[in-house]
Amino acid sequence: MSKVPSELKYTSTHEWVRLEDGGSMAVGITDHAQEALGDIVFVELPEAGRKLADKESCATIESVKAASDVYAPFAGEVIAVNQAVIEAPESINGDAYAAWLFKLRPAADVGTAALLDAAAYQSALAEE
Repeated sequence: MSKVPSELKYTSTHEWVRLEDGGSMAVGITDHAQEALGDIVFVELPEAGRKLADKESCATIESVKAASDVYAPFAGEVIAVNQAVIEAPESINGDAYAAWLFKLRPAADVGTAALLDAAAYQSALAEE
């Protein structure tokens, strides 16, 4: 069974979101998503400074069996990317919650109310 840390927020497209100091948000893919993908071999991330729209496809993760898009959980500006994940994409398989992909500074009018808490995300997984 996939891990679903209670301190994170989640999307229905299997991204996790963690509030960082200063109000930015780290974004990654969930344990469920990395299990479904299998052995991850390549990651393409958005460039720092890129402005993303809510739910915009902004990154790609490739495994030995599939490629999957990663979506922005809300509108904002990319302020950092995790270079370590680009250099060692398999680290996502090792710990999906430590291997953040990028950090977003939310747009001023963005609320995170649309994100799921851990219990809601687990319920959504049970329905798949």
